Amino acid sequence: MPHISIKHFPADLTQEQEDTLLARVTDAVTSAFGVDEGAVSIALEPVPAQSWHELVYQPEIIDHRHLLRKNPSY
Repeated sequence: MPHISIKHFPADLTQEQEDTLLARVTDAVTSAFGVDEGAVSIALEPVPAQSWHELVYQPEIIDHRHLLRKNPSY
């Protein structure tokens, strides 16, 4: 606990960019929840732009609107 799943359009991140992203998300989560970094898991899931509405927007944003803490501006 906790597990973070980051869905995004496909992007070629360098190893340094990925490492920085994971470190910053881990830092924010461990600080907010008061857990050790060993308790945090993070998944990066590329989703093609043409599938975003079907795979992410509708099921995870619209259908779970009550869980959102930050809404997209699109």
